[in-house]
Amino acid sequence: MSTAEVQVPSRKPPRSESAPTVRNSSSLGRCVFSVDVEDWFHILDVPSSPPISTWDRMPSRVEANFYRLLDLFSAKKARVTCFFLGWVAEKFPHLVREAVQRGHEIGSHGYSHRLVYQMVAREFREDARYSRLLLEDLTGSAVLGYRSAGFSMTDATPWFFQELAAAGYVYDSSVFPAKRGHGGMPEALRIPHTVTHDHGGIVEFPMTVTDFGADDLCFFGGGYLRLSPYWLIRQMTHKVLASGRPVVFYIHPREIDPDHPRLSMSLPRRFKSYVNLRWTENKIRRILEDFPVGTFRDCLVTDGRSWRLNLTAA
Repeated sequence: MSTAEVQVPSRKPPRSESAPTVRNSSSLGRCVFSVDVEDWFHILDVPSSPPISTWDRMPSRVEANFYRLLDLFSAKKARVTCFFLGWVAEKFPHLVREAVQRGHEIGSHGYSHRLVYQMVAREFREDARYSRLLLEDLTGSAVLGYRSAGFSMTDATPWFFQELAAAGYVYDSSVFPAKRGHGGMPEALRIPHTVTHDHGGIVEFPMTVTDFGADDLCFFGGGYLRLSPYWLIRQMTHKVLASGRPVVFYIHPREIDPDHPRLSMSLPRRFKSYVNLRWTENKIRRILEDFPVGTFRDCLVTDGRSWRLNLTAA
């Protein structure tokens, strides 16, 4: 595969998405599928979320749900990126090893599932570094990628990329370039790009959003994936791919488990967290049937000194 030349404009592309962002037209068709491997009680920013000191006593469902996802990926011959919460990897190390054995990429979701903007820089670096080292001990290979809890990298954490590089990472997928409950960054770039800092650079793969009426929405994970009819998800995926951008899908193991326990929360948040759990697995299956997917690592190439973007479709 050849390396696509990526143009990084100084501001967000226009809402029409008519301007090409990748020169190499063969980049059309690139999709990445990712799993944030956490348990049903790891929902953020609700008073009923249990503290980490009690997680060991919670009835876990991540093991069965993650195996179900792995079997689905195997049936569809799909390779994905699994961002493991360090606490889950430590408690269920066999899940990490099984994902590696089946050919999937392992990334880090941090250790303690804390929002980035609720930590100081030193705390963040230590959490991210500990998770990476833990995962590398389990896999025996380098862990390149990171995704923050709740996509909580915001303008309030200007040290994020520098601290992430200091923690040993090559790429990140934490920027949400639209408004969302945990902040979001509406003015952020929508295309993959390299963020430079004092120690070099971090490749950023922002979450995929697209304009829908007056709003910028993500149909490719979370509540909108569960809420939207599949024909709309498919249409929006084609729209983004036609603009020259890759599509990043994401899912949590609990989202294919309609019978998992519920945390107490407000009605709007309950709807957002639990809508359409019964139909999510079938949507994942259809995505894997309709679109060739790969890993974030597939989108990178190294020249021996640094990593660069490679957005050529498989």
